[in-house]
Order: sequence, then C-alpha cells, then structure tokens
Amino acid sequence: MEYLIVLAVVVGAYLIGSIPTGYLIVKAKTGQDIRQIGSGSTGATNVKRVLGKKWFFTVMLLDALKGATPVLLAKFLTVDPYGINAVLASIFVIIGHSKPIFLQFKGGKSVASGVGTILALNWMVGLAIAVIWGTITYISKYVSLGSIIALGLSPILMYFFNNPIGYVVYCLIAAVYIIYLHRENIVRLIKGEENKVR
Repeated sequence: MEYLIVLAVVVGAYLIGSIPTGYLIVKAKTGQDIRQIGSGSTGATNVKRVLGKKWFFTVMLLDALKGATPVLLAKFLTVDPYGINAVLASIFVIIGHSKPIFLQFKGGKSVASGVGTILALNWMVGLAIAVIWGTITYISKYVSLGSIIALGLSPILMYFFNNPIGYVVYCLIAAVYIIYLHRENIVRLIKGEENKVR
C-alpha cells in the first residue's frame, strides 16, 4: 500500500506539473504555439513577449499554484512524518513543468513552479525566495538573473529556517536543475546579450 501511495504521489505530481499553463493561455488568446516564439519556453517570461505584463503575472501565479498543489496534497493527505512524499511531489512537479508529457517534453524552466513547491514546504522560505527574485529582477532588469540567484539561495535559506534535511536536499536539487535549465541564459548574461525586462 505504501508503494502505491508513493507511486500515486509521483505520477500525480508529474501530471499536474505537466499542465502547460503558458501554452494553453497563449493558444487560447492568439492561436499561436508559444514554443515557436522567442525562447521557445512555455513559462511566464516568454508569455510576456506575446501577451504582455498582465499575463506574465497570471501565468507566474498559476504555475506557482501548480507547483504548490501536489506538495500540499502529499503533506496533508498522506502519512508523511519525514516529508518524503512532499519532497517527491516537489521534484516531480518541476520535472513535469520543464518536461511535460502533453507537449512532447518541451516546457518551461520551472522557476515559478519551483517557488510554489518551496512555498508549500515552508511558506517563509518561499516568500523570502519570491522577494529576492523580485528585488534582483527589478534592480538588474534580468528575470533569469533573479531566478538563478533566488533559487540558488533556496537550500541555504531552507537550512537556516531549521527545516527537515529532505527539504534542504530538495532545494539543492531544484537549484542545480533550474540553473542548468538556464544555461543558455547564463551564457547570454556573460556576453551581455540577455534580454532585459522592459
């Protein structure tokens, strides 16, 4: 029975993460495939290129909610004294967002959904990450830089807020994975070619 619960958590989190929020909204509003526009990502930053700031924040909020939902379900609907199910849900929801089964495994970079998972694990850490992201993005005008630094700091913050070691390890894994997904942005940042928020 325990194995079935773990399987349900993993599959459910992945499928929820795979819901292509940005793709669906752009498709509904314009008929365009967001994967054929700009960076090709289905995330909020690329949606902004097509639909503007309002939909940037809408997609970001929905993706954060998408990240938080399976983690909260795992925390409160399963017997999870060590937080293992919550961590598994967190990992697979960001994998689902970046590699969605519904879009031939081409999705976004899991920033908003990753922050959503952290909010669900510990709302204070998640809020701190969101504030750091917003501050760095506002000052630098680079969304990618804000994302890289904010997620990079997440395991440190999770540790200093005295959370279970599993949560800290998850944040480390998520930070490495999300920074890896930003590898092309990092190259452009170094070259001074990264697009700024207007």
